[in-house]
Amino acid sequence: MMAGKRPTKHTRPITPDREIDIRLMRRAIALARRGEGLVEPNPLVGCVLARSGRVISEGFHRRFGMAHAEINALASCRRPVRGATAYVSLEPCCHHGKTPPCCDALIEVGVGRVVVGTLDPNPQVSGKGVQRLRSGGVVVDVGVCEEEARLRIAPFATRILHDRPYVIAKWAQTLDGKIATVTGDSKWISCENSRKQVHRLRGRVDVILVGVGTVLADDPMLTARGVRLRRVAVRVVLDTQLRTPLESQLVRSVGSAPTVIMTTTGQAKSQKARRLSAAGVEVVGCRSRGGLIDVRDSLGRLARRDATNILVEGGSKVLSSFFSRRLIDEAYVYVAPAILGGEGAPSVSTGRNVKRIAESLRPNSTRWRRCGDDMCAHLRFNTP
Repeated sequence: MMAGKRPTKHTRPITPDREIDIRLMRRAIALARRGEGLVEPNPLVGCVLARSGRVISEGFHRRFGMAHAEINALASCRRPVRGATAYVSLEPCCHHGKTPPCCDALIEVGVGRVVVGTLDPNPQVSGKGVQRLRSGGVVVDVGVCEEEARLRIAPFATRILHDRPYVIAKWAQTLDGKIATVTGDSKWISCENSRKQVHRLRGRVDVILVGVGTVLADDPMLTARGVRLRRVAVRVVLDTQLRTPLESQLVRSVGSAPTVIMTTTGQAKSQKARRLSAAGVEVVGCRSRGGLIDVRDSLGRLARRDATNILVEGGSKVLSSFFSRRLIDEAYVYVAPAILGGEGAPSVSTGRNVKRIAESLRPNSTRWRRCGDDMCAHLRFNTP
């Protein structure tokens, strides 16, 4: 009989009870995602109530300003809760905000144990919810499926810890890495299925951001169409010299979707700025860096408006500026089965002059999936 591999001293054994904890925590994390695009700037949170490993109720945070996941799970429960276990993807709150503390509700109904995926990343809150529960006689375990739970709240954590929104980049490219032809034509590199996925992304983020080059080349609307709309994103243009045309679709459609142009502080006081403002566009002056808008400054300004996640759609100069500052957290890359060629045809990133492969920027994780005729790479770069 062959001896099994001995666990290291850091390995936590997977017991039947531990398997139950993992299974039900993953359910809570999956539930949390149902609030995506509806609860921001709050975090996504799911909760499962169980007894002896069997689910008796579940809930998630449905919309900003409304009841939290724990309260929804308790409200929908039709069985006795006393002595049950609550699986919560994020540490229950212990302070009064728009809703009462969830810790108090769990203690009051007599929940015997609370399993927490991850602590609240807010330094002013982190650990205090756990302490409150334990003081109320509740057994608390922290860190079950912690990495998965942290990924679920990554946009919230990024805004709290780094004073900026979570940045999702998106672009379509050919097999030889081109995002447009030498003449600037890019419609359409990706297939219809890929473009529909992009509209789903647009329909759940707070901000859609492009550079003025994209506005001049494509005259885009930057709205979500043909999909379920969870929120109307603010459209942001980085425009150093205020070249956005007054007759562009973005300006003419400000009544249906807010539009913000971020420019330099000097241009924000110009006559063109006043004309754009008169048309309903908000013009914001930002710091400049190397003759361009300082993207870190623009992100900070968006975070202070409670923007939790933004979708950056390019073009190459804007994407390069984000990549060069390591400000891309997640990316969706649609690779079409086509080859353009041409030395002057733009690629996604032009700002970094890497001399060795070892210096290349690589994601922490990569997942590939088929999307119609294209392949989509889902990349993650930063984990808060």
